[in-house]
Amino acid sequence: MNNYLLISIIIIYLAFLFLIAYWAEKNSKSKWVNNPYIYALSLAVYCSAWTYYGSVGIASQSGISFLTIYLGPVISLPLWILVMRKIIRVSKQHKISSIADFISLRYGNNRFLGALVTVICVFAIVPYISLQLKAISETFEIITDETSYVSTTILDDSTFYIAVLLAIFVAFYGTQAADASQRRKGIMTTVAVESVFKLIFFLIAGIYVTFFLFDGTSDMYQKASQLDNFNQITAFNGVTSGFNWMFTIALSFFAIFLLPRQFHVAVVENDRERYLKKAIWMFPLYLFLFNVFVIFIAWAGNLSFEGNVNQDYYILLLPLQNNNIVLALLVFLGGFSAVISMVVVSTLALSTMVSNNLVIPYGFLDMFVKGDPEKNANYIKTIRRISIFSLIIIAYFFYVNFSYELSLYSIGLISFVIIAQLAPSFFIGLFWNRGSARAVKTGMSIGVLIVVYTLILPFVLNVLQGNNSFVEQGLFGVELLKPYALLGIDFLSPEAHSFFWSMFLNTSSFLIISLLSKGNYRERNYAEMFINSSNYANLQDGAFVWKGEAYVTDIRAMLKRFLGEYKTERALNLFNMKYDISKEEEMADARLINFSEKLLTGSIGSASARILIDSVVKEEPVSLIEVLNILEESKKTIAINKALKEQSNELTETTKQLKAANIELLEQDRIKDEFLDTVAHELKTPITSIKAASEVLTDDHEMPDELKTKFLNTIVSDADRLARLIHNILDLEKLSSGRDELEIQTNQIDKTIDKAIHGVSQIANKKNVAIHYQNGTRIYANYDEDRMLQVLTNLLSNALKFSEPENGEIMIQARQKQKTIEVTVQDNGKGIPAEDINYIFDKFYQAKHQNIKKPKGSGLGLAISKKIIESHRGKIWIDKKYNRGARFLFTIPRS
Repeated sequence: MNNYLLISIIIIYLAFLFLIAYWAEKNSKSKWVNNPYIYALSLAVYCSAWTYYGSVGIASQSGISFLTIYLGPVISLPLWILVMRKIIRVSKQHKISSIADFISLRYGNNRFLGALVTVICVFAIVPYISLQLKAISETFEIITDETSYVSTTILDDSTFYIAVLLAIFVAFYGTQAADASQRRKGIMTTVAVESVFKLIFFLIAGIYVTFFLFDGTSDMYQKASQLDNFNQITAFNGVTSGFNWMFTIALSFFAIFLLPRQFHVAVVENDRERYLKKAIWMFPLYLFLFNVFVIFIAWAGNLSFEGNVNQDYYILLLPLQNNNIVLALLVFLGGFSAVISMVVVSTLALSTMVSNNLVIPYGFLDMFVKGDPEKNANYIKTIRRISIFSLIIIAYFFYVNFSYELSLYSIGLISFVIIAQLAPSFFIGLFWNRGSARAVKTGMSIGVLIVVYTLILPFVLNVLQGNNSFVEQGLFGVELLKPYALLGIDFLSPEAHSFFWSMFLNTSSFLIISLLSKGNYRERNYAEMFINSSNYANLQDGAFVWKGEAYVTDIRAMLKRFLGEYKTERALNLFNMKYDISKEEEMADARLINFSEKLLTGSIGSASARILIDSVVKEEPVSLIEVLNILEESKKTIAINKALKEQSNELTETTKQLKAANIELLEQDRIKDEFLDTVAHELKTPITSIKAASEVLTDDHEMPDELKTKFLNTIVSDADRLARLIHNILDLEKLSSGRDELEIQTNQIDKTIDKAIHGVSQIANKKNVAIHYQNGTRIYANYDEDRMLQVLTNLLSNALKFSEPENGEIMIQARQKQKTIEVTVQDNGKGIPAEDINYIFDKFYQAKHQNIKKPKGSGLGLAISKKIIESHRGKIWIDKKYNRGARFLFTIPRS
């Protein structure tokens, strides 16, 4: 492929990424941008050119040992729920924007420590960025045709221009806000999209190689087994290999937490803690998919190529060898995506660290103190932009002068070993409050010096001198000082050997010095806040210990220089409302000091924020005992307040319950009055009718016999109605009070239903309403048959009452369940109005609507039925979804 065509495709691809970033920034509140999938995919920035190309290279030489780089992150991810959640909470509380801020703040907001961490990170990551540029350059040369122009200077080197374009992208989208703790939705969305692209393109290439160039995995295994080095790349070489595996897994375990780009995407860009639940399974799945075809591509490369071929690029060379230019282009773009995401996020994170921990605190603070908010914001953005360009240009020159001597895998491991020197202070500091800033600085310095001696110096001397005498003879010819076999340990790989000694001496120094010398009060203060982060979440700004003299006006003036008047006043108003502080208060307390530092931390870093706040306040030293006492008092205060709040909530709940009970009593009293009115009315109606008929019979002695009979029948009918009403009232009262004694026996429900049907059959025949009951299996249960017959008769009577003559149908079903029997009675009548369904079993419901709906019966049948079923420890209800009439159901226990 012509190199100009490839450059055009690269520019189009970069323009596409620019558009994605632009769209994401414009729609920063969209669900397409704010979701756990974007977060989980952004973690795949871990998969750089080293992963994309280097894994195949190492697999072709050492077999499955390439997996060690991925096993560490996979092992670490279950711990994220505990460890990463704690890191995220602390970082959000303090507006931390980088790992340098995190470590320096943990050890008392130590300025020099923040600078040291920054230098270590730059020292580790710049070669790593050069690795990415190396990958772009070499793959560009491979995919372009042989007649392409070969660059001789920087100005006609395509890699240089690609590096500049990446710097412009980061500078534009990464420095739009001065506050580095703000989320960069555009960049993170772009990284997530690139993660999808590089995975898809890698899988397509893997499928092509495995199933199109070869006949599947079995065919490839059979052919690969004939290779001379097959046993070497498939065997696990004993204890030595085991140690190398262990140390390399530990390296990658630390890297997933400590690499600046990983800390940035996992912590700084985290919107919600719940995203971790998706990440802990999505990211391992992503890594698994990425590595499915690595070993097969490596075998295919070993089978297809002989001689001096760069094994890192088998995945690109195989499609080109078979003239599949389109697939080769996709593979190139996948690798290019891996490079872009790593370079963009790494330079973004490093530029924040350089500006906040090196440039601003050691050279530009005076300028900020004198400037206004707009100028200060522009200063901060400019410093970060210059840092971005500087880092990428330095990485480019490192690539030009040194990276040709090393493979992608080697450069990656060297970076991991250097960055691992942050591990003791980072992880131990999260759970042990004795760690001191002095111990951290000593441990890190010793660790980095060991890495330089055992790993970097041999490489540099080899490049400069052209021989390995230093490696073979050791310093001053002392064998015990051989850089790759320090003190005689010669069975580890150079990277594992350097990692072992550096971590051993780093950790030992850190622990010993921490035990021998205590940190100052500020270190212990922050230690308590980091370690007891759950308590700190409740203590908030009250956990910060400070003693001295400070004026609100001075702090307000300092904040205005960076935040502007509007943001400053808004922040202070919220602070005053939160802690119920008067706006007229002149003196500032520890809470305001801490709050102000946090406001400035996002823009200029924790170290510079502390220096600026210290410049306008007069702080007095606080003893370590005072710190612990103040924190303990704060915890006790919170505990007391929490207990009081719980008691207050309990009292409030009790008050609500008493109020509800009082309302219920008043309602019952009202219902009782209405019920008595209804009962009096119902009793009065038949009595009045009986009295009137009796008076007529008494006064008129000459009344015809036929008319007398009619009046006498009226008297008998009303007397029966009166008797039923009195019986139902007494029956309901007996059931409600629990005085009714049930005669529980084992009965056959089918027979009880038949008796109920027989009892209402005359009424059914008269209305020509059909009653259907399929008596299938015999179902036995324990119940009072008379009472159950009363329930069934009541339900059937109601169904008959509301069924249309001639067309009415009533269906009865009885079903046997595991522990209960269920009986259904349904009709095709006019049904029950929706507004009545919730009150249908209320014994007083008809009394409420007696002027609207005059009941033909006593209105107590369903209430009595409900009491009977409940006395059997059963349930009765109406099917609200049934719309072709009414359907009643009840269940009773089988035993």
